[in-house]
Amino acid sequence: MATILAADAVGYSRLIGRDEEGTLATLRTHRQIIDRLIEEHQGRVFGSAGDSVIAEFASPVEALRCATEIQFQVGRQNAELPESSRLRFRIGINLGDVVVEGDNLMGDGVNVAARLEALSPPGGICISEAVGTVRNSVREAGFVIG
Repeated sequence: MATILAADAVGYSRLIGRDEEGTLATLRTHRQIIDRLIEEHQGRVFGSAGDSVIAEFASPVEALRCATEIQFQVGRQNAELPESSRLRFRIGINLGDVVVEGDNLMGDGVNVAARLEALSPPGGICISEAVGTVRNSVREAGFVIG
């Protein structure tokens, strides 16, 4: 079992086609933020291709805190850019079974996170029912998620 966070930039291909250098610079800045936050929340990036990131967390709560902070900090960084140059991310989070092969994770837990990411609105976070259940249990125990 692992908590998987899948993130992907919205409209990346369109932005690359319009301004390759500027878009790549923006992506590098955003990835620095994302990678730092994943590490700060005890996660690990195990997959990345172009504008996407897939990370593993032991804790669904930390994955959700990380995703929330990613959207906040990327949004703040985007505020300094013209609307047409902003890179927004969709994030999906799932808690599920995974298969470990070396440093890579595969299986249903990863696939569901990727599908949830695709359902998320730009700048949003879509979580599986399993993550929502954990989140609600944590809140009921008196902890604050945010």
